[in-house]
Order: sequence, then structure tokens, then C-alpha cells
Amino acid sequence: MDPDLSYYQKQGQISEPGAYAPALTGLPTQIEALARVVQATTIHPFWLDSYGLKLPPERMAELQLRTLEKRLARTLELDPRPLDVLRDLDKKLLGNCRDHSLLLAAILRQQGLAARARCGFGAYFQDGLFVDHWVTEYWDAAGQRWVLVDAQLDALQSEALRINFNPLNVPRDQFILAGKAWQMCRSGQADPAAFGIFDMNGLGFIRGNLLRDVASLNKVELLPWDCWGLMLKEQLDDPSDLALLDQLAALTAGDVPEPLAVRSAYENDPRLFMDGNLESNIDGNMVTVKI
Repeated sequence: MDPDLSYYQKQGQISEPGAYAPALTGLPTQIEALARVVQATTIHPFWLDSYGLKLPPERMAELQLRTLEKRLARTLELDPRPLDVLRDLDKKLLGNCRDHSLLLAAILRQQGLAARARCGFGAYFQDGLFVDHWVTEYWDAAGQRWVLVDAQLDALQSEALRINFNPLNVPRDQFILAGKAWQMCRSGQADPAAFGIFDMNGLGFIRGNLLRDVASLNKVELLPWDCWGLMLKEQLDDPSDLALLDQLAALTAGDVPEPLAVRSAYENDPRLFMDGNLESNIDGNMVTVKI
């Protein structure tokens, strides 16, 4: 076994299920079945209309549940049955792509498998654009490789988006890791304006996803709107900052052959390290959060 795999076989501070660890036991072990578990319990707010579902506005607070322990608590509050039991739509927990990816990674880790959430951009949501997105990456022992899984893409979404690949094995030209996106745009290979979501895009947005991916590779899987450290700098004009981002992109643009180097950079540079103090966009306002 690759000696670095053991790090990703254990939960981190965000994925730790705490008192709800029993909910992650006794689940299927096949990746296809585990993706269905995620889909059975979690529903993306952007797709509510497609499912014909209306939820009261107060349910949107579920999107602010940062840790898996809190997410599992609310999941079982909505429906106390085992996680592999399909819920009614209104009994599923609201969650975005990060939440789908975190849950799958946590289940795999609980089963002793190496897994991590990855932040980047999906090429399969809008033609010609790379949309802000997260997926799960797990170690396939049989194939001796890391595999990307988009557990958010159920049958309805796959049909609506006309997905022409297996969501359990996402091609790396369909999900662009944030480090790769940074390299593509810095080299002039791609237009930074094509990377983002809604009216937010550009190299500054890619920087945020690159730093979120670095944190996630250190098992600190934060919300897509959480900001800290170098993300909070308004201008990307400091040569030392750009050099750091170039270095991080080189380390994380693929399946991360040197995870120890990524961990060392994250833990030893205050521009990268999340010390528990965040600025988070909640209801359109940036507020200080302590975790």
C-alpha cells in the first residue's frame, strides 16, 4: 500500500461523525450503492424545482451545517431510518456538491478506504463554462489509481445534463481540479472568465477553489463560501503570493503524487492554514465564524 493512503483512511475534523458514527456502519461497500446512499439522504437546492419540491425558507439553514456530525444529526432528525433507506424528497437534507462529496468521503473513510473531497470545476453543467463544483476522489486498490466520483449526479440530473460518462468514474477533462484550472489560466490555455458560478468568475475565484482544495486535501473540507487567509486579499499582485499559488497548483493539479508536500505547505504557511477563524457569506453578508 502507498504509505500516504493511511492519512485519507481516517476522518478529519470536518468529516468526523462523532456520536453519529453508528449511522455510517452497516452500509453497502460498492461505490455505486454508496452513491445512492448519498442521493437517498441529500438533495441539492439548485434542483428542487426539477424534482417538483418546495421547501420553507427556514430549511435553507441546512446549507450552513459545516461538519458531518451536524449534518448527520439533522439528517436523522428529518428521518431516523438508516441512511441507505430512500427518503421522501422533503425528508432529504439540503446539501450542495461539497456536502454530497463530504458524505461519500466520510462513509468510505469509515469503511477503512482512502477518500477525500476535491474542489474544482465541472465542464458538464453549461456548454463552454467550467462551473464551481466538488466531487469525491477515492483510491481504487484494484486499479491502483485515484478515481473521481460525482455522487450528486442521480438519474434525473444525469438525464437533464445529458451526461455521457459514468459519474462513478468522472474523466479528468470533465472535472477540472482547481490546481489544473489555475495552471490552464496562468499559461493562457484557458480564459479565467470561463471558470466560476453565476456572476462570480476569474482568476480570483479560481484562487479560492485552489485554496479550498488544498485545505480539503488536509481533511478540512469547508463550505464553498468560507474564506480565510490568502482568499481575503483583494488583489492578486504580490509575486510571492502568485509563486505560492503556482506551487500549490503544481502539487494538486492531478491526483497529488506528493501529499506530504501539500500537507507541509498548508500546515506551515499562515496564508493557507485555517486556524478556526473564517469569513463566511451567509445570506449575502460576510460574517466572522469561529469553528
